[in-house]
Amino acid sequence: MNNIASTIPVISVDKVQAVALAVCTYYFGVWLKSRIGFLSRYSIPSPVVGGMTFAAIMSTLEYFGVVRLQIDSTLQTVLMLGFFTTIGLMASLRVVTEGGKLLFGFLIAVTVLVFLQNGLGMGLADLMGLDPHYGILAGSVSMMGGLGTSAAFGPYFEQTYGIQGGTALAITAATFGMVAALLIGGPFAEWAIRRYKVKTPAEVKNPDEELHIPDDMKTDLTEEHASEKPHFTEEIMKAVSITALAMGLGTIVSSFLGQYMTLPAYIGSMIVATLIRNVGDFSGKYRVDGKGLNAVADITLVLFVTMAINSLKLHELVHLALPLLLILAAQTVLMLIFAWAVLFSCFGRTYDAVMLSVGGIGFSMGATANGLANMQAVAEKYGSSPRAWLIVSVVGAFLIDLINSLVITWFATL
Repeated sequence: MNNIASTIPVISVDKVQAVALAVCTYYFGVWLKSRIGFLSRYSIPSPVVGGMTFAAIMSTLEYFGVVRLQIDSTLQTVLMLGFFTTIGLMASLRVVTEGGKLLFGFLIAVTVLVFLQNGLGMGLADLMGLDPHYGILAGSVSMMGGLGTSAAFGPYFEQTYGIQGGTALAITAATFGMVAALLIGGPFAEWAIRRYKVKTPAEVKNPDEELHIPDDMKTDLTEEHASEKPHFTEEIMKAVSITALAMGLGTIVSSFLGQYMTLPAYIGSMIVATLIRNVGDFSGKYRVDGKGLNAVADITLVLFVTMAINSLKLHELVHLALPLLLILAAQTVLMLIFAWAVLFSCFGRTYDAVMLSVGGIGFSMGATANGLANMQAVAEKYGSSPRAWLIVSVVGAFLIDLINSLVITWFATL
């Protein structure tokens, strides 16, 4: 295979063409989702649909010695830094305090789950004779972290620890987790409500009135429900400017921290961004606008994840197929047990606990959007839980990402 790889034609894609290719594959994914009901029904992300299709085709061509694609990932790295910087800019302590003790209890619980996911993944990988780093990639990198963290840490593990096919494995595991989370969230809620005779709200009143979120915070958590048309130019320019500033200062922080520990490149930017957000919140001198910030976060996430998936070498996963399936099956069982024993039982077996459980299943095996989708599906039948919605939004959107990044790095150095 090495001889074939050295003789097949190579197509080089430069950094600008790589962005254009990402746009094309993303919209191909959007089109494919509109044509295949299954993909839309289970909320498979368009970057995954388009990117995985493209990566599968190119990996097959490379495997059989037809052609090999070489993509410049320079701008992918910039987009990755941009996305994680926006996560830091959303980390408002004012929003965090709205959740009270229940929010901090929930955060501690899912932090414990991060350790369990990595411990389980590393243990099973070691038993099957694999490098334990594969277990971390199939642990909290892909489960708690989802596609964004997988696309960021995959190349990091490949370059730092020599993990072959690390990005492909992490992205594949994250995709599995997203589908599994949407499949088990609703049934878990049904089982818990019926088995423990949980009292549910008689009817859904007005979720917007019940959330009790400060007016200047609502755009961060309820943007998808906003009906007013935003003035994007000024807001996006402001968000881009703050993001760029945090990214620039963050490189200095990352360089300093790198002298003492190994950390992903975006950690410094996230730290600076968090400080910028909270200084503005508490001083009142400036605001980080939610609408513009959400737009920048969405754009950078879509492009960088699509670019990461486009570059996958799926044929490198052939020898990991069975071990990966075993680890992911074990992670699913762990999630169900943890949701019942901790998120539901320890938080009182109330309706709020049910909603925290299904929300936790969503973002602990995929993304915050998965968790909110699970909660919305349950709310349509049994009624809303404003407090649980707020807590899952705050913890899943940024707090656990900050903690997960540090825990992943610590496990990787063991």
